[in-house]
Amino acid sequence: MAIDTNNFYGKISISDEAIMDVACRAALDCYGVVDLLSRSFRDNVRQLLKKNSNCRGIDLSYLDNRIFIDIYCILKYGVSINAVAESLKKSVKYSVENFTGMIVDSVNVHVVGVRV
Repeated sequence: MAIDTNNFYGKISISDEAIMDVACRAALDCYGVVDLLSRSFRDNVRQLLKKNSNCRGIDLSYLDNRIFIDIYCILKYGVSINAVAESLKKSVKYSVENFTGMIVDSVNVHVVGVRV
């Protein structure tokens, strides 16, 4: 699927994979984030069969011109989970809004585990 929006430049269509790739890169650049994981075994198998497996751990949904993002991540041991989650939310929200020009309504961070 793709997100379609209209502005003074015309009709713009952005694929889900492009938005997930931007969100994934912004998430992995945050301090304390070690890796992103798919939330179920079926999603892991699906990611293995795809050519582009960079977008694992990101679930994207949208309604009208609002984007909802869920991130499933593993954090580094010893960091403040709350501080990293807030930083992750702000970073992903800014990156996706800057890329798409649309409003990111919510970014939900799900901490799957902690790695040493």
